[in-house]
Amino acid sequence: MRDIIKNKLTDRALVHKVLNGETHAFAVIISYTESLVAQIVFKMISNEEDKRDIAQDIYLKAFQKLDSFRFKSKLSTWIAQIAYNTCINYLEKKKLIFINYFQTDQENEAERFDRIAGFSMDDTESDFSRHELAGILKMEINRLPTLYKILVTLYYNEELSFAEIAQITELPEGTIKSYLYRSRKILRENLLQKYKREEL
Repeated sequence: MRDIIKNKLTDRALVHKVLNGETHAFAVIISYTESLVAQIVFKMISNEEDKRDIAQDIYLKAFQKLDSFRFKSKLSTWIAQIAYNTCINYLEKKKLIFINYFQTDQENEAERFDRIAGFSMDDTESDFSRHELAGILKMEINRLPTLYKILVTLYYNEELSFAEIAQITELPEGTIKSYLYRSRKILRENLLQKYKREEL
């Protein structure tokens, strides 16, 4: 994920302020991590009311556990791990299969189409626009297995490194690379099968 300016305060300075009673500094932490947290929650949780409750729970946990943060990663990565685990715990408790919401803007989705699905616009021979291709890709991503969806989101949309994703999901980097490869393969096969080459 792109680095966000946090009022020129480092992670260490922000944490220090919060732990020393300047709780308004936690609002700054929320402001620069809420996009990543929202991506995780929206990809994993379908119920609208539960999304809000889970987001609040994530930040409550982060606030309560802030003194255990040891600066071995970005603060945003640490909070993303809390978000991921909170969502997993919710799904396990509810025994639910979540629905993915790929809520990035259409232009950026279109630009990512080539990288994710392995196509290039030179391969297409129709009047489909990039926006139409992005819409098709969104639908196919929604059909991916749960873990694949969140990995695709973190890597392609949030642009996190393999190391950051490994910390968030507690999966080995090699496994993440393997799953992303499989995700691309599934997407490409499904796209080719459901949408004839002349339509793409």
